[in-house]
Amino acid sequence: MDLILWRHAEAEEAVPGGNDMERQLTPRGEKQALRMAQWLERQLPESTRILSSPARRCEQTVLCLGRKYKTRDELSPDGQAEQLLALVHWPAQKTPTLLVGHQPWLGQILALALAVPEAGLSVRKGSVWWLRSRQRDGLTQTVLMCVQSPEFL
Repeated sequence: MDLILWRHAEAEEAVPGGNDMERQLTPRGEKQALRMAQWLERQLPESTRILSSPARRCEQTVLCLGRKYKTRDELSPDGQAEQLLALVHWPAQKTPTLLVGHQPWLGQILALALAVPEAGLSVRKGSVWWLRSRQRDGLTQTVLMCVQSPEFL
């Protein structure tokens, strides 16, 4: 299974008492999302299942891709990494899956999949991490296929 994790692009700062789910992308974030979407469009298989957080900034990010997607409440900012991996059936699922979401759960998913300390991984805004699960000698392995940041596109 290919599991592609895309953190929403740069968004407005949170306002005390404001609705976090309604925060929008900044003009810089819109450019980041568009650049990354163009790169992803060249890389993603047509069969990729795309799931997004219902947060406005995530939907704005994934809309740049121009593909069908579904929002899932489980992908909200307070999502739990273990539950999200179960949601996408990692590593057993055969269909490539793209998740568009938030820190800290993106970093937590990476830590679980790559067997590294959770505190050691942070996902930069607008970036993509591409993981692949494979079987070798009867063992399930996780391969880090790519890390891409919009600043390098």
